[in-house]
Amino acid sequence: MTSSISEAWTRIEVWLARHAPRTFAALGPPAERSAIAVAEQAVGQPFPEPLVESLLRHNGMGHYDLLPPFWSLLDVQSIINAWQTRMKIYGDELAGTEEGDPDGEYGPWWHGQWIPFAADGAGDYLIIDQRSYRRRGRIGKADHEIGCSFSHHPMCASLPALLGATATALESGEAVDGYLPVAVDEDELDWDF
Repeated sequence: MTSSISEAWTRIEVWLARHAPRTFAALGPPAERSAIAVAEQAVGQPFPEPLVESLLRHNGMGHYDLLPPFWSLLDVQSIINAWQTRMKIYGDELAGTEEGDPDGEYGPWWHGQWIPFAADGAGDYLIIDQRSYRRRGRIGKADHEIGCSFSHHPMCASLPALLGATATALESGEAVDGYLPVAVDEDELDWDF
């Protein structure tokens, strides 16, 4: 069973406060609903409810790793910037791109219905796939060099699944998808593999 966004965030916050206070302190304050509305207008679609709920809890977090193995949550303005940058880079390609199998392991290089919500600091993003098909809401990795891929790992089924799996890995100390949570210098979260 997938935990709710609120439940997963509570579990993550408790662990971070105790074991990685620097990462905990990096969590942004809640986003304003008006800022989310501006972002939705900028990307031309509503954000999925789990993303809205997460942004209302924490509006990004700077350059600290939270999600395995090295993903930092984007704030609302960074979501807009990332989406617009990808659209500028790949916009001309998008017009002639075939969709392929929307349930497949690989997607096109970029798609206008993907919403970036986390970054690795090297030009890659985690996205929520908002295309209309049966796996809508799954998490993909939009790599700036090789395009987008979708893992079949259960934590990539949705944002609630990803946050829930992260919380479970933190609490249990066990690896998730091969990545083990560790507290570096007893104040910052990192993931070993």
